[in-house]
Amino acid sequence: MIRRRIAHRGVAVLLIAATALSVGAGLPAAAAPAAPAAPAPPVPAPGPADAELVPGVPPGPSRPWQLGTPDQVLAPKVYAPSATEDAVEPRDAAPGTYDLVEYVPLGDAVKKVTCSKRTGPYQRAVERWLKLRADGRQSGADCRAIRAFQAAHGIKPAIGFAGPVTWATMQLIGARENPNAAGRCPVRTYRVACVDLDRELTWVQKGRKVVFGPVPMRSGRAGHRTRAGWHTIYWRHKNHWSTLYNSPMPYAQFFDGGQAFHAVYGTIYTTVGSWGCVNLRLADARKLWGVLKKGDRVYVWGHRPGA
Repeated sequence: MIRRRIAHRGVAVLLIAATALSVGAGLPAAAAPAAPAAPAPPVPAPGPADAELVPGVPPGPSRPWQLGTPDQVLAPKVYAPSATEDAVEPRDAAPGTYDLVEYVPLGDAVKKVTCSKRTGPYQRAVERWLKLRADGRQSGADCRAIRAFQAAHGIKPAIGFAGPVTWATMQLIGARENPNAAGRCPVRTYRVACVDLDRELTWVQKGRKVVFGPVPMRSGRAGHRTRAGWHTIYWRHKNHWSTLYNSPMPYAQFFDGGQAFHAVYGTIYTTVGSWGCVNLRLADARKLWGVLKKGDRVYVWGHRPGA
């Protein structure tokens, strides 16, 4: 399961990592009948007890790492935005914001290892996906296979560590053809926004046709989990600002109290979750804004790994 001690010492750790690594290293998501039951995906194997996971490459000047996300705690004040306000599109994210930067042990990052000997938090799940011997222990063969996958999909650093970004990329690839193959999201004649906490993916389907996604996302952390069950989009605010952090929540679509789909100006692949919202990359949130409407239904199920 994902190590969460970074949440307590994250700032100090990132400063250490950024200082120790080369500055030149670049960066390359009315009640309806319950969904049918299906087997849960494999639970990621725990990593080493002393693991501190940090971004494997240092942040650039325009790409600060976000340890938290600008989410609402309470339901927002609902009003009708003016046409002038809605005409303003949220600013674009800085280049490289959503690059696939893996979280690796601090020691591996500082030493700039080429092939990690450490067992990652998603070791067994990654081994199974690559059709390796799924024993949950890192080997030289495991590292080489994981490193080849990372290099092929632009994950940096490609050092063979089975971290959250590698796992998330595999989930997305595996879901592209049919994200609802397991039948976990109810099929209805109307649009349903499906939020799969097990795989950290979201998509929209109408009947059996997928009309958006799947795309990666970040859901709520332990103690602030994205609430499961049926919900309804009750308010949409393109240029919303968080009342907690005084930070932007672009393309916010609220479906349960203060929980909403919205973009974040930072990586969605942190080792801890959001404060309850479904965080998306800006381009994905913008496209979802054009798909969903007020009154559309949202179905959430599963459990965020590590939360």
